[in-house]
Amino acid sequence: MSSAVYTARIEKLRDRMRETVTDLVAVGPSRHMTWLTGIDPHGDERPVLFVVSQSWAGFLMPGLNVDSVRQHTDLPMIPWSDAEGPAAALAQVLAKTGVTTPTPSLVLDETMRTDFSQLLLRALPGAHHRFTEDTVGWLRARKGADEYALLKASALLNDRACKAAIAALRPGVTEREIADVVKQTYAAAGATPEFTLICFGANGAFPHHHTGDSVLGPNDPVLIDIGGRLNGYPSDMTRVAHMGEPSAEFRKVHAVLERAVQAAVAAAKPGVAAKMVDHAARSVIAEAGYGDYFLHRTGHGLGLDVHEPPFITGNNEQILAESNVFSIEPGIYLAGKFGIRLEEVVIIRNGRAEILSELSRDIAQ
Repeated sequence: MSSAVYTARIEKLRDRMRETVTDLVAVGPSRHMTWLTGIDPHGDERPVLFVVSQSWAGFLMPGLNVDSVRQHTDLPMIPWSDAEGPAAALAQVLAKTGVTTPTPSLVLDETMRTDFSQLLLRALPGAHHRFTEDTVGWLRARKGADEYALLKASALLNDRACKAAIAALRPGVTEREIADVVKQTYAAAGATPEFTLICFGANGAFPHHHTGDSVLGPNDPVLIDIGGRLNGYPSDMTRVAHMGEPSAEFRKVHAVLERAVQAAVAAAKPGVAAKMVDHAARSVIAEAGYGDYFLHRTGHGLGLDVHEPPFITGNNEQILAESNVFSIEPGIYLAGKFGIRLEEVVIIRNGRAEILSELSRDIAQ
């Protein structure tokens, strides 16, 4: 993305800081930093911080990384050396922010190293601190048009990868071999795999099965949960297939989950609490008698991270907003038999949930 995109994001963050009465935001080498600056610096034990106030935004940066990072940003950097340590450089950073109150309102990156946070808190002993939920996280949860386009392209590539996996199914093939087909599809498009859950037979009843050497039988069900990263943005989708004729029970469970997906998609609107989307899916499954076999939340946000807010759980009061992106993935897991999960990633656009994938949820045979 262009530097103008990151400049605009920093200004949006400043707007949000005013709304939330926040003096300083500090993020480490993380997706938060990448989203705000486009920078993903080398991460080790040497403190790296990007600090934003109303009057200044810049980096605390190990001196040995400055020249490399400078190739990718014009944002100011205050370097420090191994010989001197970061404390004096951090004092310079804080002086440049223009924040003079002894009790600043400080937002800390919840994903960065604890010792980085402690370094900042020792320098600001009177700070009132919290995490990024109502600032950087709040902004990241509302995808712009550029992010929508990237997520859509990644989803369509995932459709192709899933079709390739289904086309390669045959008795005698292993889970790993199908995962390799998926990875090859990603690689051909310049993408990288995030995860490839290929589950044959009863392995589908493990929601987080580790793809292995299980061999596909002539009458086995198949669960395919895959995601790749294209141009920095991931995908996530789950579909099912069946070798031979599916049993009546398999078809029944699939139909229940199809109704659950439709109910959750219909419930996902701006102004609705995330828990109500979970409730919509869970109610369909419970009414069909499978409530005890739905073992996880209905979904999770998707952006630069595969899992990020909003989380679609039964107790999440967070109100959904226009341009939120998240998964809807109800599942039913019958131990020793099979598991079915149907997963879509949706974006709330124009007041409703729009599905990014264009691949059918029917049982593939």
